[in-house]
Amino acid sequence: QVQLVESGGGLVEPGGSRGLSCAASGSIFSVYVMGWYRQAPGKQRELVAEMTRDDSAYYLDSVKGRFTISRDNDKNTVYLQMNSLKPEDTAVYYCYARTTMKTYWGQGTQVTVSS
Repeated sequence: QVQLVESGGGLVEPGGSRGLSCAASGSIFSVYVMGWYRQAPGKQRELVAEMTRDDSAYYLDSVKGRFTISRDNDKNTVYLQMNSLKPEDTAVYYCYARTTMKTYWGQGTQVTVSS
């Protein structure tokens, strides 16, 4: 089992920045990729960014150059730094961790980009 605890959501103005963090605990040795999905009202959940154990990263096209994913293996934590935020980035952001057997999810954190 893997437990994920997210933090960092909130209200931010357009053009602003926000950082999310996701701390993993439990059977973390089995995790080979961690990342973030998001889901906006009325839309499907989409993969925003993910990073493999060997630090290979993927980004959704619309966030490239604005968002950065990183991992601290000592703290078993994955981060998502979001810059130049836009209203269309408003969503619930979910951290996830994938093993060969299962995908685990955080509880989700709301990010609202609005003036």
